[in-house]
Amino acid sequence: MKIPRLLLFVILVALSYFIFKAPGIFLKQPIPSSLIVMYMFFAVVTILLWMTSTEEGMQGLIGPIKRMIEDPGKKTLRNIIFVIVPIVAAGITYMQLRPTYEAPVELRSIHPAPPSTIKVFGKTFNLMTLENPYRKLEKEDPQKFAQLVKEGGEVYFKNCFYCHGDKLDGRGHYAHGFNPLPANFTDIGTIAQLQESFLFWRISTGGPGLPKEGAPWISAMPVWENFITEDEVWKVILFLYNYTGYVPRSWAK
Repeated sequence: MKIPRLLLFVILVALSYFIFKAPGIFLKQPIPSSLIVMYMFFAVVTILLWMTSTEEGMQGLIGPIKRMIEDPGKKTLRNIIFVIVPIVAAGITYMQLRPTYEAPVELRSIHPAPPSTIKVFGKTFNLMTLENPYRKLEKEDPQKFAQLVKEGGEVYFKNCFYCHGDKLDGRGHYAHGFNPLPANFTDIGTIAQLQESFLFWRISTGGPGLPKEGAPWISAMPVWENFITEDEVWKVILFLYNYTGYVPRSWAK
């Protein structure tokens, strides 16, 4: 059975709309409404160009509409459609323009509260008591400490400076492609306000390790646990504080 061209047009348009809405329905990652409108415009134009590419196709699509308008015997159907179409159009316009009373989007927390414990590198760490194992060397063995800071700098420039920059100011080569921007470690509002255990958590677990209050989880930070060792994380932290001149915050403060 051959599907009427007008009905086929309606089916294809509805199918296109469903395809654009599918990511939001099945993957919980909806396409913005403005983009759906743009995509539907191009989809409808493409469908029309295809269906009217031949004289037969054009007549099959336009013919039923023309007959409904010109045929005196279809006066009742014509009047019903002429009433329904404006009502539907008005309803769509109203739904698009009506004010909403929803609460504003929750602001993203820049420094979300860390969990009490984390499991990384095959171990469980208590962030409430965790300390940098190399920090004590700053006073006990300054020469060894300086060597560890240097090693931390090498790890940083092999892995981190592409985003956080060679001056640790969040202006690395890739920074312009991220929103929000990578953390600026020279800013007084970043690592100067944090314990080293917080940095250990954020570096090890990256963006995927953010809690709910860190929504919308748009951090580009990778899970560094998969790329560097536990010792290298601590050495990088030493380097960050040494370079910026800040002192890590302690639990006593």
